[in-house]
Amino acid sequence: MKHIISPTDLTVSELNELLELSEEIIQNPKMFSDVCRGRKLATLFYEPSTRTRLSFEAAMINLGGSVLGFSSADSSSAAKGESVADTIRVISSYADICAIRHPKEGAPYVASTYSSIPVINAGDGGHNHPTQTFTDLLTIKNLKGRLHSLTIGFCGDLKFGRTVHSLINALARYENINYVLISPEELRVPTYIREEVLDANQIPYEEVRSLEDAMPKLDILYMTRVQRERFFNEEDYIRLKDIYILDMKKMAHAKNDMLVLHPLPRVNEIATEVDDDPRAVYFKQAEFGVYVRMALIMKLLEVV
Repeated sequence: MKHIISPTDLTVSELNELLELSEEIIQNPKMFSDVCRGRKLATLFYEPSTRTRLSFEAAMINLGGSVLGFSSADSSSAAKGESVADTIRVISSYADICAIRHPKEGAPYVASTYSSIPVINAGDGGHNHPTQTFTDLLTIKNLKGRLHSLTIGFCGDLKFGRTVHSLINALARYENINYVLISPEELRVPTYIREEVLDANQIPYEEVRSLEDAMPKLDILYMTRVQRERFFNEEDYIRLKDIYILDMKKMAHAKNDMLVLHPLPRVNEIATEVDDDPRAVYFKQAEFGVYVRMALIMKLLEVV
């Protein structure tokens, strides 16, 4: 039995197989419409989510399976003080596979150590978000045709952004990847990412503050919102929340084939005028999230 807690829980070979299966689903989704009939997915979401929770549920339904779970800690026995360990032991007798989102880093790992069914980390604090990373990789591979020889700019909240941390980790295993890390001093990538991932693997990167100056060199721009829920100080959030806003004036500096990704939700860090630019692929990215989660569920349940 395999759990997915970090994007690197899959080898590069396994990851490539997952992405290939995802692209098969894109081409012919009806082929897979009955492979999980009789199977149940439990979604244990201790913090708010739209895309991740609903895309997991859509994925299982698309595979012919069914879904049970809760969408907030307040609607579960966590409100009574039940531990994650006890919850997963109970859920293991109700479902065949589980997706868990939790505000505390490491909670999905704890769940996996007590679970008798596969556990998928659907986001834990500011730490990891592996299925978003798989979604991002599928988007890049499908639309760019490769996962190597790319210059990728990450912009916004690089300190608390678990999607950023996960994608940096995952792409570090591919050849000729260059990173441009665009943020204010207060929201820089954590030291452990720089030292344990970038420096340790001798991956070229630069840390800059100006989005405009970085735009011309990028193949991918990964925008993120400044996350109010990660701040302890409201004044700091207000001061930093609008520091980067991508608009058509900035897009004019970008390559004609640059892609703009965003894990969503956005607040106002991407102006709505950018939505009509063919380089803006964040809604297509959200669609791809269903396909990659379908592929992951099938792999973990060993139905393919």
